[in-house]
Amino acid sequence: MRWWIMAVVLVLTAACGAPPGPTAIEGTWQGRIEAPGSPLQVRLTFSGDGGGIDIPAQGVTGLPLRDVRVDGAAVTFALPDAPGGATFRGTLDGDTISGDYTQGAAPATPFALTRGEPVAAARPQEPRPPFPYRADDVTFPSGEVTLAGTLTRPDGAGRFPAVVMITGSGAQDRDETIEGHKPFLLLADTLTRAGFAVLRTDDRGVGGSGGAASGTPYEVLADDALAGVAFLRGTDGIDPARVGLFGHSEGGYLGPLAASRGDVAFVVSMAGPAVSGEDVLILQNRLLREQAGAPAAETDAYLAFLAEFTDLLRAGDVEAARARSRDEIIGQLATLPESQRPGPEQVDAIVDSTLDLAPFLLHDPAPALRSLDVPVFAFFGEKDLQVPPSQSEGPMRDLLAGGPDATVRTFPGLNHLMQPTATGAIGEYGTIETTIAPEVLDAVTAWLSERFL
Repeated sequence: MRWWIMAVVLVLTAACGAPPGPTAIEGTWQGRIEAPGSPLQVRLTFSGDGGGIDIPAQGVTGLPLRDVRVDGAAVTFALPDAPGGATFRGTLDGDTISGDYTQGAAPATPFALTRGEPVAAARPQEPRPPFPYRADDVTFPSGEVTLAGTLTRPDGAGRFPAVVMITGSGAQDRDETIEGHKPFLLLADTLTRAGFAVLRTDDRGVGGSGGAASGTPYEVLADDALAGVAFLRGTDGIDPARVGLFGHSEGGYLGPLAASRGDVAFVVSMAGPAVSGEDVLILQNRLLREQAGAPAAETDAYLAFLAEFTDLLRAGDVEAARARSRDEIIGQLATLPESQRPGPEQVDAIVDSTLDLAPFLLHDPAPALRSLDVPVFAFFGEKDLQVPPSQSEGPMRDLLAGGPDATVRTFPGLNHLMQPTATGAIGEYGTIETTIAPEVLDAVTAWLSERFL
């Protein structure tokens, strides 16, 4: 899933008595924008007449603030490097700023900022040292690229079964860090304590791994997973006959694909789709837009564009797909004031990011899933809006029906990260303390232990 931030111009009303000039707000502020269906945590730093903003949920770090002004009770600043049209109007009261946020024609929503660094969110499940097992930083080759990661192994002699972790979409680190959560770190800790070796790696172009962070074909990414399998099979203390794959989200596409291209002992799929990427994105966008209160006509128009865009990619007409994407983006940006529209280079970058979706949009997981002849555990969260089980659970059961040992399960009340949730909203990921529900950790550990310990 990818988010784009619209340019924002913030207008804050300071309480009487605040000193004039940018020094009135200089420093770091943190808080929350209550965007419908997807509240956003933000961190702002003011320095002189500039500064920066971080929006973790959108992958935004250090987006420049410019033209910071304090004129009596009014405070203004802008984000000239991002498109959009939005305002914040609020009141400065000591170390807090609160008020209403408005973007485009959408109704105003509340926001609140507090002076100071953000307090680290509670993550009670995050593993902390000392650990009762070995943890080594490792590197290994995949073609001409070197991948880097961490290998955890139980203490003592033995030939341990092992798991290669495969992250979801986007540029992910070895812990698959999302909204302050580290699900792969937690899974590695849980499985290693249970007797498994676990290899988790930085994606290409991330952390210690070489290569490009985007634009890599699925076949190459699947071969990266198989390179991890080969590395483990050549490592002392690992049983080469008991090395398998664990994929989350898009990693649930890559795990079966890798298994169809090489020899693995098992496949675990967490929120991995069982239908085409086009079908996933169409339903995903419909559900998320409905949750955010978007007008039905706008949603239908966007989904029609997505289908047309995918048809062009499927036909191999990349230039026509690029042109159609550009038309769509320029059409959306035309609703903004001219001074807030991005320049040509920024539009090009947005268009390129839509083309990066091609491997996902065009992927059909059915052949790889149908061909699996090893034990498979595929599971979903009932409240998942990114890979809804209503769309994928049935096809997953059908496609795995011919395999020797397939388990398909949906956990009630859990989202795409397997967190307990009421709504499944993406904006809740960072506000939920639980990283992965204990029942999921128990089920994965039990399933693997019964078969491979």
